[in-house]
Amino acid sequence: MHQTPKPPGRDRVAVVGRAGALRAALTRAACARGGGERGSYTLEAVLCLTVLVPILGILAAFGLAGLGDSTAANAAAAAARAASASDDPDTAQARGRQAALKSLGQAQRTCTSSDISIDTSGFPSQPGEAGTVTVRVDCTIPLAKLAVPGLPGSKTLTATRHSAVDRYVARAGEGDGQ
Repeated sequence: MHQTPKPPGRDRVAVVGRAGALRAALTRAACARGGGERGSYTLEAVLCLTVLVPILGILAAFGLAGLGDSTAANAAAAAARAASASDDPDTAQARGRQAALKSLGQAQRTCTSSDISIDTSGFPSQPGEAGTVTVRVDCTIPLAKLAVPGLPGSKTLTATRHSAVDRYVARAGEGDGQ
């Protein structure tokens, strides 16, 4: 007696279908007994939190560092502009410091401490001479509040900016005669 072969796909579909139904029945039975999946969500939540919390703390630290860096850079740029528009080195020091403090004051919560250094040694003594003013601002940001293991308690960020002194501004000590 000769039998016609069955297409191979039908048997496999039936077996896979029965396996899926068997798996679903076993899962329902395990859940009905109170076993199987009990406690796995708690374990997953604990594992995820122990990984996510430090990652979020590190992201917050990067955000604080970026904010502190831009605060220091803005204060240094404002101080350099103000100092370079001055008539003499002493006035440049005072105006630059005032501009930096004003800029740092607008971002009060970013820097816990700061240091402002203004170099007017390149300030020209006569009109027509080229000169520059250099300002360095150090901004210390707090990282201890984030409570992330491995991070230091604080980080000091430094920004340095240069500004050309206007060549044609009358300098202090010059007479009105030409």
